Parts: sequence; C-alpha cells; structure tokens
Amino acid sequence: MSDPSPASSGQPSAADPTTDLRHRPPHRSAYASTGQPLIVTPTFVARADVTPATARPRDAGFNLDADGSPMDGADGPPAIEADPNLAFEHWDEYWRKVHGPKFAYEEPGASTEAVLRYDQLHRLPAGPSSTFRPPYRAMVRPDHLLVDDAYARVPAYDRPRWDGLAYIAYGSEADMKAVLGQSKYTERVIADEKTAFRMVTRNVAREHIILPSPAHRDPISLVKIHRRAAHVTREAFQARWLAAHADLVLSRPATHRYVRRYAQLHYIGSTQDDPAGGLMDGITVMAFGSVNDVEDYLTAEDYRAIETDEAALTDAGLSEFWTAVNYSVINRLYPEVSTDRRATR
Repeated sequence: MSDPSPASSGQPSAADPTTDLRHRPPHRSAYASTGQPLIVTPTFVARADVTPATARPRDAGFNLDADGSPMDGADGPPAIEADPNLAFEHWDEYWRKVHGPKFAYEEPGASTEAVLRYDQLHRLPAGPSSTFRPPYRAMVRPDHLLVDDAYARVPAYDRPRWDGLAYIAYGSEADMKAVLGQSKYTERVIADEKTAFRMVTRNVAREHIILPSPAHRDPISLVKIHRRAAHVTREAFQARWLAAHADLVLSRPATHRYVRRYAQLHYIGSTQDDPAGGLMDGITVMAFGSVNDVEDYLTAEDYRAIETDEAALTDAGLSEFWTAVNYSVINRLYPEVSTDRRATR
C-alpha cells in the first residue's frame, strides 16, 4: 500500500495515461451535453474498518486485511492502515488518490469513454447532517457562562451508515453494462473495492438535472437519501418529487442564492443483489460553494417549506442527509443543461 505509482514521483501531465487529469477539464478538448436523463450508478461506500458486522454491515468478501482475507471486528487491521489513529484519513486519501485513478485508467483492451461523469463525494463529518443540524450553539451553564468541564460533555457521535458516494453517469444502461462488464472492472477494480470498502451499494438511477451547474465542478455537495413514506408508492413518490417538489425548490429565492446545482436520482434497479441500495427511492445531490452556504441554506426560512414538503413524501426515520467534499475524477459533460422534465411526467 505504501508504494507510490510511477506517475506520483514526477510532475503531473495529462499525457501520462496513468493519471486521471486527461479525463476532465481543463485537460480534455472534447465534451458532450444533453438534456436527456442520464443513467447513474450512485454507489454509496462504507470504508474498511474494524467495526464488527453486527454493528455495521459488510458485504461478503469485502473488508480485507493485509493478507487479503475478509475480516470482522478484531480480525483486523484493514489493509489500508494498521494504525487506528490514521485509519480514516489514510482511507480518505486512498479512495481519491489511488482508487479514483484506477477506475479512470484505460488499461490495454479497456475504455472509460462511455463514462460521462465520475465524482467522488467524501462525507465531511464537520458538515451539516441529519443527526447534527445547524445552527450550532455554544454549551452554556444556567448562568450563561460557558461550561468548564468539556471533557464530560462531549456529544456522542452518531455515525452515518455511509462514508461517501461514487457518483458515476452514463448515457444509457447499455453503456453502463458495457463499461462495468469489462474484465478490468469485474476483476481488478472490484478487487480494489474489496480492499478499500466494507460495503457498497449497486443501485441504478435515472438522473434528472433540475438546476444545472454553470461550472464543470463544484466543491461541496449535500447528499440526501430518501426513503418514501409507507403510504406512498415508489412511482407516486418519484412523480411528485420530480414535478411539484422540484418546482417548489426552484421557486424559493434561497435556492438560487446558495445552491449551485440540484439533481434528483430516481431509483430504477440494481446491477446485482442490493438490499441496501434497493431501499433508496431517491437521492438528492445539491452543490454549494462552501460549507457555510449549506448551513445558511438549511437554516433559511425558504428551506422550511421544502423540508415540510419532503416530510409528506418520505419516512424521516429511514431517510438521511450529510455533507461531502466533491472531487471530479472524470467529466465529459460540459456545459451541463437542465433535463427536460416534460418528457418524464
């Protein structure tokens, strides 16, 4: 794990086929643009760690140790990092700097040309989440002075199920199957996933761009996983979400003040057995210029109406949101345009 790739020892160059620079602006010279819904594999990932499977599920054959054996709990440490003090940050670095270029690399006989976009969204613990929402308040005593026994008052950490989202877009389901069916992915990229992650989803979604990004990349994302309310069918949820709810979001001034991009991902199936991903009826991905913009949006009066409308459609106890740092690995879509929603209503 400690051996750097040959490309990492010299100056980066878009001409070097092992780097991912050549797959995104400003290094590319050819781009595509479409107003049709794209096919997305929104792959949620949970990092490899020593949490027992009884506390945090893992996929069979994943969560590998340094000997390549699946581990559970004290069977570790994980192959990524033996020092628990470095485990999270080393995994975070590995996913972006090692796994991302592996996915983008076009080894002999393989191609990524059908991948229109691949973003890694790394969950940011300090950003807003459904378990610790803004505004944040100082801890004070009844006499309004700050508490002086912070060691005894550290809030419990409510860990989300997922540590990030691999957001990969294709022009069609046929393109998706052609890319993922290559031996590079079925054998060598999957092997890397088994090392880096303990669990991943395999769901497939249809992407609708409600508010397109004026830039080719944005730094911060808000990811919302929606589970429909028990009294609402998936079809009814997605229809209202795409029409009336999207219109409501666009009607609010705060959206246009803070949100740089707004996409809806509608679950349509999976590439293999996927009990976790199959529970996600929809996924919202919103882009922002800063974490403070996310905080200000979530505390704006305009957002109350948006959240109230969501609550009528979803099961709040089974839905969640969190903030992520966004990394662009592949991007062949520019400029981005709104999806024609009239064709899908």
